[in-house]
Amino acid sequence: MGAVTLMITNEKGLDFYPPVVEGITLTSSRRGSPATLKFTVLKDEEMGRLGGFAEGSAVTLQVGDKLLFYGFIFVKRRDRAGAIECTAYDQIRYLKNKDVLSYKNMTAAEVVQLIANDKKLKLGEIEPTSYVIPFRSEENVTLLDMIETALDLELSHKGQMFVLYDDYGKLTLQNIASMRLDILINAAAAENFDYTSSIDEQTYNQVKLSYANKETGHWESCIAKDGEHINQWGLLQYFEMLQEGESGQAKAEALLKLYNSKTRKLKIKNALGDVRVRAGCLVGVALDLGDVIANTYMLVENVCHTFKESEHFMDLTLRGGEFVV
Repeated sequence: MGAVTLMITNEKGLDFYPPVVEGITLTSSRRGSPATLKFTVLKDEEMGRLGGFAEGSAVTLQVGDKLLFYGFIFVKRRDRAGAIECTAYDQIRYLKNKDVLSYKNMTAAEVVQLIANDKKLKLGEIEPTSYVIPFRSEENVTLLDMIETALDLELSHKGQMFVLYDDYGKLTLQNIASMRLDILINAAAAENFDYTSSIDEQTYNQVKLSYANKETGHWESCIAKDGEHINQWGLLQYFEMLQEGESGQAKAEALLKLYNSKTRKLKIKNALGDVRVRAGCLVGVALDLGDVIANTYMLVENVCHTFKESEHFMDLTLRGGEFVV
């Protein structure tokens, strides 16, 4: 592991490198939240001379030559000894603001660009998505929820999963197929794991999508089902109202393909750290879990990196194949 460098830029534009208490953590999730950097610094003479720092100050984290995090301090907590515990978030934190939005005939990638440009957020690489959303009206929901709804429509209609993340200060959208790493998680690389299999959540063997037929005045439905799994597990139905312009049967078949399996949750504890791993990337996994042997690429749903002196470990929550969170 290379040297860990944490730099704060205060409101005066002055950079300084405060003494950091051991134990920096960097956490990211595939959806729903910004990347979070937590660290504790000690107030020293240089910090006092430069005027200290406040909420809103920028912070960067670099490990060796890898730029890992660029964000802003949102929380400061102090104690009598002069230690300052800080929580910083990347640019996605500003997508937690609520707003209204209406659009038509746009892809999820175009929705990301529309929102970023409107809110003056910096954009990086935006991979194109293919499903054209006929019409969508959002009211009193977060900007991030608007984007994730559009990405969910891409997944349900086209079967393609995309990940939105902040790449050192630039909003980036990538297909998970573009985020495969040459990393193997096996028994030697992980201290422990926590594994659960279930049909109690996010497992459906019948999908029913309905809409009101304005001409007949009746409900019409599109159904896709797996009779073998219905006999095995009982009827587990996913239901949703169709939006205008959606292809009901194609969507029902796509959703059945996504959900017609056991859910398997796999959490890896204290794996050897790798700075390339972020939520949304794919890593190789080879583990005997008892009722199944995982030997495949899996999606990182959540990752927490911990840096201590010359040590770097990471906790992972994975999905892949039948694995979900």
